[in-house]
Amino acid sequence: MRGAGRATFAAVMLLLLGVLNVVYGIAALDKANVLVNDTRLILTNLNTMGWVVIVLGVIQLIGGVSLLGGNTFGRIIGVLGGTLGAIGALLSIGGAFPWWSLAIFFLCIWVTWGIIVLGEDDEPVV
Repeated sequence: MRGAGRATFAAVMLLLLGVLNVVYGIAALDKANVLVNDTRLILTNLNTMGWVVIVLGVIQLIGGVSLLGGNTFGRIIGVLGGTLGAIGALLSIGGAFPWWSLAIFFLCIWVTWGIIVLGEDDEPVV
């Protein structure tokens, strides 16, 4: 199948992004020192932001596990998780670590592209 390696890479990256988002969400719920005082966030309440990031991470984890299983459901949830992750990274680009947010944005776009181009093998041209 064309793009199967890319889809496996996308699934592993979705799992990684999901774990990172769950950890960041727990850190926001705990009011950890990772989020510095002068950072301006879209969601000013850290409790709300933590739960939003945890839900995003769970969506990405479900998409990654299902994509590794080869399910169509995994492709749909994976594209949704990658797109929402990219939007979330863009919304947090003005924080304390803008280059990290930009790197996560491009990784989410790459993951989404890797899932979308997955398909059947091309017919050989004779």
